[in-house]
Amino acid sequence: MAFQILLNVFLGFMWMFLTGSYEPVAFLKGYLFGLLIIFTFRRFFDSRFYLLRVVAVINLLFLFIKELILANIGVLKVLLRPKLDMRPGIFAYPTVLKKDWEITVLSNLITLTPGTLVVDVSPDNKILYIHAIDIEDAEETIDSIRNSFEKAILEVSR
Repeated sequence: MAFQILLNVFLGFMWMFLTGSYEPVAFLKGYLFGLLIIFTFRRFFDSRFYLLRVVAVINLLFLFIKELILANIGVLKVLLRPKLDMRPGIFAYPTVLKKDWEITVLSNLITLTPGTLVVDVSPDNKILYIHAIDIEDAEETIDSIRNSFEKAILEVSR
């Protein structure tokens, strides 16, 4: 991915120098032309087209913002009830993520979402122990995390 980005920047500068125009617009034209070239020759690179990964990171960011807002509303509903009938609990979340940075990102996203906290990670990095402030069904929560955060992290990393 880094090679593709550097190649694209290089192509942008080459376009700027070949046209003789040293303005940012010329670089932008060259950068866009470089995107087209790299996309055309993407099968010759070891990794996938880097713009797809950038889009996946942006999608992950928007997913986190959406989940953050929904979790804040959920915690607010729990706290504003006249009778506190919340069911806090700890559950084990089995993850398919392998790399340390993937597990760290998932743990941080879960912890930064109000109402949930990653308490511990198993020594083999396959299970996260998560505390939730109000948990009705652990399997539903596990499926929710798997289909949102973990899926988005897998799109970024693979």
